[in-house]
Amino acid sequence: MPFVKRPGTFGLYDPAFEKENCGVGFIANIKGKRNHKILDDAGHILCRMDHRGATGAEENTGDGAGILTALPIGFLQKVAKKDAGITLGEAGSWAAGIVFLPCNDADRKACKDVISSIITESGQTLLGWRKVPVDNSALGPSAIASEPCMEMLFVGSSGQLSTEAFDRKLFVIRKQATNTIRGKEHDADCHFYVCSLSCRVLVYKGMLSPGQLFTYFPDLNDSAYISHLAMVHSRFSTNTFPSWDRAQPLRLMSHNGEINTQRGNVNKMLGRQGMLSSPLFGKELEKTYPINEPDLSDSGNFDNVLELLVMGGRTLPESMMMMIPEAWENHVEMSASKKAFYEYHSSMMEPWDGPASIVFTDGKYIGAVLDRNGLRPSRFYITNDDTVIMASEVGVLPIDPATIIKKGRLQPGKMFLVDFEEG
Repeated sequence: MPFVKRPGTFGLYDPAFEKENCGVGFIANIKGKRNHKILDDAGHILCRMDHRGATGAEENTGDGAGILTALPIGFLQKVAKKDAGITLGEAGSWAAGIVFLPCNDADRKACKDVISSIITESGQTLLGWRKVPVDNSALGPSAIASEPCMEMLFVGSSGQLSTEAFDRKLFVIRKQATNTIRGKEHDADCHFYVCSLSCRVLVYKGMLSPGQLFTYFPDLNDSAYISHLAMVHSRFSTNTFPSWDRAQPLRLMSHNGEINTQRGNVNKMLGRQGMLSSPLFGKELEKTYPINEPDLSDSGNFDNVLELLVMGGRTLPESMMMMIPEAWENHVEMSASKKAFYEYHSSMMEPWDGPASIVFTDGKYIGAVLDRNGLRPSRFYITNDDTVIMASEVGVLPIDPATIIKKGRLQPGKMFLVDFEEG
């Protein structure tokens, strides 16, 4: 009998020790120009990293695969109208995200009712739901047995909120909904997980193998779906359990490797919770607790903290430098100002250490960082048509050598960063 829900602590298995070793990569246009070819190329990159992912005894049940893109405004305006009769306004005035829901009708309605009431309480507008088209004909028995019902949620911004302020509201809504719904008892087949909810990026993912992703989600093959970036991930859940929600990308990042200091990192974040404050959140900050949600992998815990730092007003690169600092203390060649940055932030955040390569994006930036020991491979290429490719492999995309203007590998503790606004 295939498992329909990930087990809790049992025998030698404890979900607190979830780790993974995966394939990660991204492709983007440095100038921020959108096209559909980026998605096609991202699919090619993902399939070239099939060996970085894993399957169990069933070769058609993968450990997880997914893609994160910029929010495809025109495409979503088209399908929201066609599939659900929802009229979406100007870019920035609404957000979208895929939500994993229970397959049981009563449980699914209960989840949607909770989300609806939280959106209303927050002063935002529920625009509606769209059933996400999927094709599970190629999936294995375990993937199908645990498959959630997927719907796309559309939320409208009320008032003249900036993109950052609106995403902050959405962050609070998502955390509140997760705490409320997962705190209730449901049947064994109950699923609830928000892949992403943002006015800038969108995540499609599942308990899939790399070759199944674009077949499972027909949306990704629509020529109207255009983006200036695409981050992909092929998951190998190592000695732990695969599941739909643990597939990556997460909301801001993808991860290849392990966070060996995870237990200490999570405990210290729990200890800080009572002292946290933010002028941007005010009293709403408490609605986002716990910062680290229960039953997450090391990547999930990292993503929770990274998201808090970014939503709290820090830039994404600054937040990454706080969480994965260089080996700065005895670095004689490092500038005094940079050393002072690391020293100052070391009093707020301890390093999330391990052999890790992390790719991150918020739609404005995309980049990658290697742990201070540099134990994971990550290589990049920049071509003369403003395309940048970064992956944990060489040769993930066929490129004419004559078009390459720069190539290299990530250095220990160093960051590779693309700023789309600056180009």
